[in-house]
Amino acid sequence: MHPMFRSSALLTATVVSSGLLAACAGMMPTSVPEVPSALAVPAGNKVAFVYKGSGLLNYECRAKADAPTEFAWVLASPDAALKDKNDALVGKYYGGPTWEHADGSKVTGKQLAVAPAPTPGNIPWQLVQATPTTGSMVMNGVTYIQRVNTNAGVAPADPCTAATVAAKKQVRYSADYYFYKA
Repeated sequence: MHPMFRSSALLTATVVSSGLLAACAGMMPTSVPEVPSALAVPAGNKVAFVYKGSGLLNYECRAKADAPTEFAWVLASPDAALKDKNDALVGKYYGGPTWEHADGSKVTGKQLAVAPAPTPGNIPWQLVQATPTTGSMVMNGVTYIQRVNTNAGVAPADPCTAATVAAKKQVRYSADYYFYKA
């Protein structure tokens, strides 16, 4: 092969490889966050990727299950965008809880534990165990999700009473979501 063509092929391979690396850079594995022991992920699971969630938490004024004459704001559902470390939109987070990637893969989960956020006025940090994933792309194989570095999102300060039952309020929030795979 002529040396000029070898250089061109090498250049093409380098450009293609660089593009693939740049595309994956937004979801490169990162270190495990420092969390209270209740939120620790079991051994054998490693951080696969981290996304920033930001959007709205939807609250509803409801009677307390164990005290029907008392009322409280209850989180009804999240509605947030998921972005990678380059601030590119990669998916969404909504009720279930469900994290859905733009490639169509998604994971739902069951809350295992919460811990107060280190800064008052922010929603608690959380550990969720993933249930079986849907799709064969990014979310496939996710085992646990941690919500950390929360900002805002606490229940409304508005009164929640018998007169306001079923009232709905939206609160802005953001958090980092650490996704783990075994």
